[in-house]
Amino acid sequence: MLFESVVALALALSASAKPVPSPIDVIKRDHVAGIVINKCAKPGVLTLAYDDGPYQYTSSLVDTLNNAGVKGTFFLTGTLYGCIYNQRAAVKKAYDSGHQIASHTWTHPHVGSLGAAQIRSEMERVEQAFVNIFGRKPQYVRPPYLETGGQFLGVMRELNYTVVTNDVDAGDWNNQSPQQSQQRFQQAGAAGDGHIPLMHETYQGTVTTLTSWLIAWARSNNLQIVTVAECLNDAEGAYKPGTFEGNGQTTC
Repeated sequence: MLFESVVALALALSASAKPVPSPIDVIKRDHVAGIVINKCAKPGVLTLAYDDGPYQYTSSLVDTLNNAGVKGTFFLTGTLYGCIYNQRAAVKKAYDSGHQIASHTWTHPHVGSLGAAQIRSEMERVEQAFVNIFGRKPQYVRPPYLETGGQFLGVMRELNYTVVTNDVDAGDWNNQSPQQSQQRFQQAGAAGDGHIPLMHETYQGTVTTLTSWLIAWARSNNLQIVTVAECLNDAEGAYKPGTFEGNGQTTC
């Protein structure tokens, strides 16, 4: 799905007298803003991508990843499980440790039912919180409930966001045990382009048992664990360019 969509974009961007850019070139240059990406752009990698934080397990999850020498991707909200500023230290710790911090909207709404102005507000409030906490704005977003309908993708193109969903669902949100989640990864396999999984840092079993198993599983299958941006050959594009000023906000 990723390559078909990106190749179509590359063809549309190219003039008849010019060479067609490769899918990876398009990803690196334009972040394929507003196009839904659900899988890595290369084999031999695995991402550990977590939704719905920050939460009480964020700091310990960062420790687990750091101790293993791997990088994760955190799709964070502003208010889903309390105010993001209440977890300022954990968010800053994740960023300072080199993990990718991305957007999961401010309130975790059903974005397909929102108007354009509401969607922009959801994104901009997360951006400002990130600037206040660690000084950067995210380039990547994973929409709540993986919904991309309505005006969402149009606004993401306008705001130049890279939209990511998933190709493996751990099912932790649906009462799947870590062992059942492990079976889903085993069924998906280690061949082909790398996986972008749907997992949630709000479940202790995911943070402790599943994450440790995935790290071991990746190593046993010669997979490198990378951030979502890295798995799309966009290591330098995890955040929007430029410098931004904090507004002094410390509460939601």
